[in-house]
Amino acid sequence: MPFDKNILCIGAGYVGGPTMAMIAHKCPKYKVTVVDIDPVKIAEWNSDTLPIFEPGLDEIVKKSRKKNLFFSTEIEKGIKEADIIFVSVNTPTKMFGVGTGMAADLQYWEKTARQILECAESPKIIIEKSTLPVKTAQAMERILTFNNKVHFDVLSNPEFLAEGTAINDLEYPGRVLIGSHQTPDGLKARDELVDIYTNWVPREKIITSGIWSSELSKLVSNAFLAQRISSINAISALCEKTESDVMEVAKAVGMDHRIGSQFLNASVGFGGSCFKKDILNLVYLCRHYGLYEVADYWEGVVKINEYQKERFVMNMSNAMFNTLAGKKICLFGFAFKANTGDTRESPAIFISKRLVEEKAEVVITDPKALDNAKKDLKDQDDKVSYVEDPFAAASGCHAVAILTEWDLYKTLDFHKIYSSMTKPAFLFDGRNILNHQTLFEIGFNVYPVGKPALTHF
Repeated sequence: MPFDKNILCIGAGYVGGPTMAMIAHKCPKYKVTVVDIDPVKIAEWNSDTLPIFEPGLDEIVKKSRKKNLFFSTEIEKGIKEADIIFVSVNTPTKMFGVGTGMAADLQYWEKTARQILECAESPKIIIEKSTLPVKTAQAMERILTFNNKVHFDVLSNPEFLAEGTAINDLEYPGRVLIGSHQTPDGLKARDELVDIYTNWVPREKIITSGIWSSELSKLVSNAFLAQRISSINAISALCEKTESDVMEVAKAVGMDHRIGSQFLNASVGFGGSCFKKDILNLVYLCRHYGLYEVADYWEGVVKINEYQKERFVMNMSNAMFNTLAGKKICLFGFAFKANTGDTRESPAIFISKRLVEEKAEVVITDPKALDNAKKDLKDQDDKVSYVEDPFAAASGCHAVAILTEWDLYKTLDFHKIYSSMTKPAFLFDGRNILNHQTLFEIGFNVYPVGKPALTHF
């Protein structure tokens, strides 16, 4: 039976793979193909062990794979056959030349645009799925219309997924944003993408806008979320000095309906592939347009995050008699958040390296992220060990630090952990997920974030 549409996604990463799996799952009349230059990644998508961990992803991939969902390295073939192309390639922070450390590195995106131009033989709708600077669609259009052989319509459709809940976010999105030019062709292309999403998303949750507003909305959404985390983390430092409880403060503040309670959990700092990258991109754009005060404001959000990570290490040193040298410290969690194996920009990377600088011996345990941790810390191999079992990891350690809010850590037998540790034993709860009074009664010296320490000294 022929398919109604051929959909292609270029890029089989954390966004492209799950998004296309959901479209295939909800739209059986569409053929969905995901392509990538990495043959190992594509082989994993076609295997029983997917390249990324996301609750619920295995199930929907296996239901649709080889029926209307396909994974391939045949990029040129996919471009020729596609009616609609999602571009979901990596856009990391640029680490060279103009804009180093802030601007988005668009080299992979541009190569993809040129490959589409070279291979396309029929009209296409091109959809920006990667997080891109505002006005990037204009550059893509200039590349795609260079020879005018084929007509292209470019749309912006930013993702708003949270790792660990991506499948639920895709199935029940708070909103779907589609940006287009307000021309007859642009609106027609927009409506085709709307038709895809209305297979399972209520129409009132699908927002349409101008293409530049859509591109900017993604950056601003992440900036606002990160701003809330940095705000409560800044207050957590004040709470510790004044013997206040940051969780009580957050509850009181969050009950103001104008503010709300989400993203007001103090922690060791935010991580992931989006927040820091997108804020620095926003900072770069503001400086490009001469908005220096605006740029400084948003850059402060990132600086608070860096400060929070350094402050966590310094609190550990101060608590453990002003030296970490020769001490064995176990990190519970390395992923930047629970329910994912992703470690990009994880606070644990910074903290591990700082602990090594302080001449501590570091032991890392995590249920899903140990392989990525080994890659992130490959230059620290002689000072870091990796142990899957948290009980074995903590044995003989002077301190345990909770860096990822895995539910597993809430249910561990901390009596058993305490009995195996070097005394006095310290526990630094960088996510405030444990019962601190119970830990104190077991014998730990407990140091939460933004709350008074409970010590036996």
